Amino acid sequence: MFVKVCGLSTPESVRAAVESGADAIGFVLTRSPREVSPDQVRDLLTGIPAGVAAVGVFRDEAAAAAVDIARAAGLGWVQLHGDRTPGDIRAVQDAGMKVIRAITMSAGSEEFGNLGEDLLLIDAAVPGSGEAWDYASVQAKGLESRHWLLAGGLDPDNVARAAGEAGAWGVDVSSGVESSRGVKDLARIRSFVSAARLSG
Repeated sequence: MFVKVCGLSTPESVRAAVESGADAIGFVLTRSPREVSPDQVRDLLTGIPAGVAAVGVFRDEAAAAAVDIARAAGLGWVQLHGDRTPGDIRAVQDAGMKVIRAITMSAGSEEFGNLGEDLLLIDAAVPGSGEAWDYASVQAKGLESRHWLLAGGLDPDNVARAAGEAGAWGVDVSSGVESSRGVKDLARIRSFVSAARLSG
């Protein structure tokens, strides 16, 4: 089970995720309560093992702008939310970075197709709500042969069940490991990674 912990903003939270065995850590580089600057990210990446994917999260920024910001932050992955095209994906990959394309369960059927991204992320129909949803409904999207991440409403208590119901290849968490909005709880990070690992 591939595990990504997102919205990190302190050395302690980064260390908790990495030491717990997270495969990827995410940094929000767009307007959000969890937003960090490229300079902050560079500092947070100090000492991170090469095998951990470091991801910059972007909402409506153009692909070229996302690449520039991610490069300034020292990141190797870009996560793109919003309406995206195969050209957007290629622009990031041509810059030598990997791409996570994020969509919601309310997206049109064509958005569940493969646009060339390295990973697809599927979020709740209303992203950011932090509420659990019908994870089993993803099974109808025909993603069995794809590498994709389940997100939205996940926490240490439900991640194993949710991943199993959805048939997820990996999981992504942010608010589910927070003590308050934007503030990561180190114990919850460790518990989430451990629970996700047990799910597969």
